[in-house]
Amino acid sequence: MEIAETSPSTMQAAPSLDTTPVNENNFDFVRKLPENIAWLNEISANFYWCWRPEGVALFRDLDPELWDKCEQNPRLMLKRISGLRLWQRSADQAYVARVERFYSEFCDYTAAASDLTTPPAIAYFCAEYGVHNSLPNYSGGLGILAGDHLKSASDLNVPLMAIGLLYRYGYFRQQISHEGWQKESYNDIFESELALTPVLDAAGERVMVSVKIRGREVFAQAWRARVGRISLYLLDTNLGRNSEVDRLITGHLYGGDTETRIVQEKVLGMGGVRLLRKLGVDPAVYHLNEGHAAFSTLELSREFLESHPDGTFADAAEAVREKCVFTTHTPVAAGNDVFPTATLSECFSSEFIGSLKLTQNEFLALGRADLSDNSEGFGMSPLAIRMCRSANGVSEKHGEVSRQLWLKMFPDLADAGAVPITSVTNGVHAPTWIAPVFQDLYDSRIGPDWQTIVRDPAGWAAAAERLSDSDIWTAHRTLKSLLIAFIRERTKTKDTGSKDTINEHEDTRQLFSPDILTIGFARRVAAYKRWDLLFTDLERLLRMVDDAERPVQFVFAGKAHPQDNTAKTILQKLMSINHDSNWQRRAVFIEDYDQEIARYLVHGVDVWMNVPRRPMEASGTSGMKAAMNGALNFSVLDGWWIEGFNEINGFAIGGLDADDNDDVMDAADAEALYRTLENEIIPTYYGTGDSGLPAEWIARMRNSIATLTPQFSSDRMVADYLSNIYNLAERSA
Repeated sequence: MEIAETSPSTMQAAPSLDTTPVNENNFDFVRKLPENIAWLNEISANFYWCWRPEGVALFRDLDPELWDKCEQNPRLMLKRISGLRLWQRSADQAYVARVERFYSEFCDYTAAASDLTTPPAIAYFCAEYGVHNSLPNYSGGLGILAGDHLKSASDLNVPLMAIGLLYRYGYFRQQISHEGWQKESYNDIFESELALTPVLDAAGERVMVSVKIRGREVFAQAWRARVGRISLYLLDTNLGRNSEVDRLITGHLYGGDTETRIVQEKVLGMGGVRLLRKLGVDPAVYHLNEGHAAFSTLELSREFLESHPDGTFADAAEAVREKCVFTTHTPVAAGNDVFPTATLSECFSSEFIGSLKLTQNEFLALGRADLSDNSEGFGMSPLAIRMCRSANGVSEKHGEVSRQLWLKMFPDLADAGAVPITSVTNGVHAPTWIAPVFQDLYDSRIGPDWQTIVRDPAGWAAAAERLSDSDIWTAHRTLKSLLIAFIRERTKTKDTGSKDTINEHEDTRQLFSPDILTIGFARRVAAYKRWDLLFTDLERLLRMVDDAERPVQFVFAGKAHPQDNTAKTILQKLMSINHDSNWQRRAVFIEDYDQEIARYLVHGVDVWMNVPRRPMEASGTSGMKAAMNGALNFSVLDGWWIEGFNEINGFAIGGLDADDNDDVMDAADAEALYRTLENEIIPTYYGTGDSGLPAEWIARMRNSIATLTPQFSSDRMVADYLSNIYNLAERSA
């Protein structure tokens, strides 16, 4: 049973004040549907549908064209679909039976939910959540990872609830101009139809929390998203009671200046704890997924001292550490939130600092890695490490890098190996990311319980042997053809301007071929991701693209930060490569990279390429998704790939050693990239035997599916957190 949001025994009355949102859309739309398919309303209100192929198909098959126009948002689609189309489906008995079957499955699934009102329970804090692209509350890997964590927690029936922020304008939408330059735009989510409901108290009033910001109380209302058996609560300051500037605290994801970031993180961390109290929940474990939520430890300390007036901050910190765990996702100091102390001091009142029984300097020291340096800024990761009983990186290598990075916090330790930072390698949610074509294949060849079997590496490896070469290749070719159809549709436009670019074409009929080796490269555009490494020797690259017998084609996607003109310039150069080659019809860039685009790419490419500068890839998860669909990873040995690569299930670029000189390392990796493409990948892909199938390539695909799917599943990841980090049995003892 989930938290009873209207239960008098667990709810406190909201303060009496004007809580009307500036935009009064409460996402309470319910379309009056024909009675025999009316369950679609309820199904659309819980994101469980999005990781069940049958659930996705129910909405897509109502009206495939409208489904894409609504960007796979089922509630928006139900609002816009014609009455005629609904009644046509209502008269289709096969479709009605599909709705009934899925609704029955959905009810059975959700009825088995853990009872979150009794301990042990986990509160999971994160600044972004990528549950599905119809809830645009994420920017990239961190959010997708958090969404997959919730889905696996739901499937494993883990007693977990999640806390985040609801960003009115979300992250930016990317548009590429005719000249190849990235432009940004923002959509107001309150103008859409989201699967969110306002959280209400026993009196039917909105549950709200307040946090003192800039010398005044700022109020935030709570929304609830249902992710299978898991409840995700999102705080939103877009209230009529707040000033205009305070309404925009939750305006943009990772937007605004330093002060905005600080106050956002106050609402997330401190407001999140206060929301839990309004919900009547005191979790056994608080999981801070990245440092953005570290202010929650200060609120927990304040609570402790309020209830223990004779205690000291040291007492409070000891009690808080027992409850809190921290996951860092950043392998370099510059990637962590570090705030100027003057700005931070302006955002925390002397009254709050006094409630912690700390002086101003003692308070600021909580965020310093080096306590002897009073000029150091306030870091959220040092605060989290200091206030949590457990800290972990997101791959074995990242754990090692993090121990070295934060050694200065432990001056009494002789070496980095003794730093108390462990690792839990990231994973991805298999039912979300494995293509329905492969899921159908697994149902028929392995059995309908394949999602359980995949949690056992040995059992899954044996099961994968039941997949014939023809099974794997036919499924892959279907997905590759689907990707190419998607590419042709997404890059076709009537107006392409006067400059040839790979993001738009007037005629896409000859664009890409299912017979050509296809390499995918999709990730955030940042310096350490080395988007331009592939173009180090452009003539050598274009010879591979133009090869008459064994050509190569590339599909790219990714966003540059709006203020990063260097990254935008890299993108612009990529768009306009021509040189009288086949590049313009054998390379494409898909703009506005999101989860839906990612699905097409990881399902359909032959090779997934990743070239970060070592050791700056904390983990990486996109390659895991591709591997589960039989794509072969072609990656620098960093992050997760160090653990995953076995010399059969993909290809490595270079070795494990990193050079202190970036130019030297880049040159060596570029040479390794070209050499591996020319001497290993291309010959193997085009090496067909008597059967007409590339037997060695398919053997590698089977090995990728067999070895990487269980090892890098988010089910395994959540199980590792349960056994190694959360320790719920110990907490409840």
